[in-house]
Amino acid sequence: MAPAWAELAARDRTALIPYLTAGYPSLDASLAALRAAEEVCDILEVGVPFSDPLADGPTIQRSTFEALRRGMTLAGTLALIERARLTKPVVVFSYLNPILHYGVERFLGEAAALGVAGLLLTDLPAGGDPSVESLVRASPLDLIRLVAPTTRPERMTAALEGAEGFVYLIARLGVTGASAALAEGLEQSIARVRRATRLPVAVGFGISTPGQARAVAAQADGVVVGSALVDVLGTGGVDAAHAFLSSLREALDHRMATA
Repeated sequence: MAPAWAELAARDRTALIPYLTAGYPSLDASLAALRAAEEVCDILEVGVPFSDPLADGPTIQRSTFEALRRGMTLAGTLALIERARLTKPVVVFSYLNPILHYGVERFLGEAAALGVAGLLLTDLPAGGDPSVESLVRASPLDLIRLVAPTTRPERMTAALEGAEGFVYLIARLGVTGASAALAEGLEQSIARVRRATRLPVAVGFGISTPGQARAVAAQADGVVVGSALVDVLGTGGVDAAHAFLSSLREALDHRMATA
């Protein structure tokens, strides 16, 4: 994933990173949404549906349960990625249990064969399972870390040891979901992460408007949008989701043009 970030830096472009739940709202719509998102984004996060999504709010939970109801699995997620033939870097966003059940080495081998760029495990803190972490780091996939705004400086260093690709900074505490306002102290949180790593920093959780995306982009290298996008996709369809992402991309580009 490093070449993609180097190109973004050379262009002074903030990465737009949409999250989409695999198989939602249907297999065909999910495929179309991934292809539409690729037209305006820089990196894609593809979520693996899981039956106990504790870190996710109502919107992502609904999308997950609907995808599961329609039969989506980790194997199906990989098949969807293969079918989409995406050219932008893809990050698989998953809880640990589906990967363990599937087989860590089997998953990593199949994902690497598809060109998947990274893996983000929402419920695997640094040091939580050294064997899994070592397998991921030994694979072609980048091991991407989540960090919270409350992470203490001494823990931040340990949490980011061995991190790859980029750092996903949670913008606020709580579960995923669109928010009316950005969390206070976000600039300071980003600065703490930058002191602990040279990796790019992407911010997510709660970003739902062009104005919020533009504000985050003033400090971060990437902007992640999930719940707001999934909500638009579920209520308005693929065209509405594409228009929403285009509005975020325009806001990010306008910020750069006026900086």
